[in-house]
Amino acid sequence: MKTLILSLLSLVTMAWGWEVFSSVAPADASTWWLARQQALHLSGLLSVAMMSLVMFLATRPAWLETPLGGMDRIYRTHKWAGITAVAFAAAHWLIEMSDDILKAMVGREGRVDKEKFTGFLEVLRDLAEDMGEWAIYAVLAMLVITLWKKFPYRAWRMLHQAMPVLYLMLAFHAALLVPTNYWAQPVGLLLGALLLAGVYGAVASLRKVIGKSRQVIGQVVLVEDLPGDVCAVRCRLNASWHGHRAGQFAFVTFEGREGAHPFTIASADQGDGAIDFQIKALGDYTRGLAQRLQVGQSVRVEGPYGRFDLSRRHHKADQIWIAGGIGVTPFLAWLESLQPNPQQAPSANLHYCTRNQATDSLAQRLIQLCATLPSVRLSIHDASQGANLKAHTLGATGKSEIWFCGPTGLGQSLREGLKAMGVTPRFHQEAFEMR
Repeated sequence: MKTLILSLLSLVTMAWGWEVFSSVAPADASTWWLARQQALHLSGLLSVAMMSLVMFLATRPAWLETPLGGMDRIYRTHKWAGITAVAFAAAHWLIEMSDDILKAMVGREGRVDKEKFTGFLEVLRDLAEDMGEWAIYAVLAMLVITLWKKFPYRAWRMLHQAMPVLYLMLAFHAALLVPTNYWAQPVGLLLGALLLAGVYGAVASLRKVIGKSRQVIGQVVLVEDLPGDVCAVRCRLNASWHGHRAGQFAFVTFEGREGAHPFTIASADQGDGAIDFQIKALGDYTRGLAQRLQVGQSVRVEGPYGRFDLSRRHHKADQIWIAGGIGVTPFLAWLESLQPNPQQAPSANLHYCTRNQATDSLAQRLIQLCATLPSVRLSIHDASQGANLKAHTLGATGKSEIWFCGPTGLGQSLREGLKAMGVTPRFHQEAFEMR
């Protein structure tokens, strides 16, 4: 995530720098006014670059899963690129507003003249300036709502659908107000490519074709309301479903007006189109889902996505698998996929953290699956009994490989604990946060 964002920011900055140092500044321009103008240009370029990345990643490009480490990390990059874009947009707006401050400090003398246009082009530029300002206010509000986790998901999703329109407004603003000499420079070529990528993503979103080629229709064949606020759902998909690898997830639409939600596939692929989901009541939509779903109703599944894949494990590393709560679902799929050939199962220590084992139906399923896999050693950490998992109990070394899926806080605590111990194993963590 950081590598992609920092690389793009660096590339845009270098292209801007090339233009700055290869051009000749007006002889009568003040240093202060020149600095303001270049800061205005750079902040605008960086904001548009990040927003274009946001819109392109929103198309769920499956071909980027391998280099970026999975669709979960693509969405994490999407989120932080959006936050970065808004930060640069805010800086751009503040620099624009600094006009009066500079006038008071150094006067109008040495101010850089604006490019002059006439006729319809001047009208378009005025419109682009206004649209950019309106869009900045809107994306700032959107960022606040996105970071406010208590804001209802359904309402957020509806508001989020305005993002393609806001991006097109910002793209119009950038294309019309960027200095005309940029288009003959590397910075202009880069900006053009970014705008094309962003517009592609925005149009795809508005046309509602994102992920359409990976969507499959099926039916709900089983619904169970399990203890612990878990809804177990089995779906049977049509023949166009090409299967999945254990540990992957899919975007599932049970109700058209609600839209798609990401859920880990909690079963191994058997080649019959059947897939299971174990859905925890964690929000306004998943709460009461078992009562709303009915056997026989239609379901649309898009995917599969993700790289939390058992086949990617390092075969010479000591395997440590850690699941927290509903984060056990990819491991259920892993264990189920190993059932036909138990002798081929890797040697692994599996740690499952639960609030109360006595009422946890997933814990019982885990015990059943591990019973036939002698090489997988299961440890259940029951918080109700004071058995909380700590880094020092993992027995990790520099040769270990940890696969973690669970609450972010638990993952961070284990990472920090291992670091304090001076142990740096490979740590694979499902970044399952789409908002």
